[in-house]
Amino acid sequence: MRRSSLPPVACRVADTLIARGHHGVIVSPDTPAPTAAEAARALGAAPGAMTLARVYLLDDDPVLLLVADGHRVDLAKTSERLAGRLTEATPALAEKVTGQFLSGLAPVGHPTNLPTWVDTALSRHRELWAAGGHPNTVFRTSFRELVRITAGLPLDVD
Repeated sequence: MRRSSLPPVACRVADTLIARGHHGVIVSPDTPAPTAAEAARALGAAPGAMTLARVYLLDDDPVLLLVADGHRVDLAKTSERLAGRLTEATPALAEKVTGQFLSGLAPVGHPTNLPTWVDTALSRHRELWAAGGHPNTVFRTSFRELVRITAGLPLDVD
């Protein structure tokens, strides 16, 4: 997808990626893919290589967890690992703090940098895909690069 045809929110994600040393290329699969599983099929990627960005509250402060598709966050264990109380944010709060729709929530490009943790299950894949800030937009990355561009910390979430 040419940059001129990207929605403004996806352009912000691309700009953030470039500022953090990523190539910044955001693409749209040829076939609309409203779910991560459908996007994986369209991209020829393993479902677990699809990175889902999810907003949680850690002791009432918003944080971002980047989780492998199909991987469930164990709230009790993850709360213990983070030394706080982890709960799911409401969709309205998640959209407010990220400036993005949940169906296209990117790991970067938010109005403020959220503390971020990256699911270690993603490290099993050489190539990862994450949403580009708008539904049906994605970008390619790797586990190591994802940790770097988000200033995230690897975390076992299950």
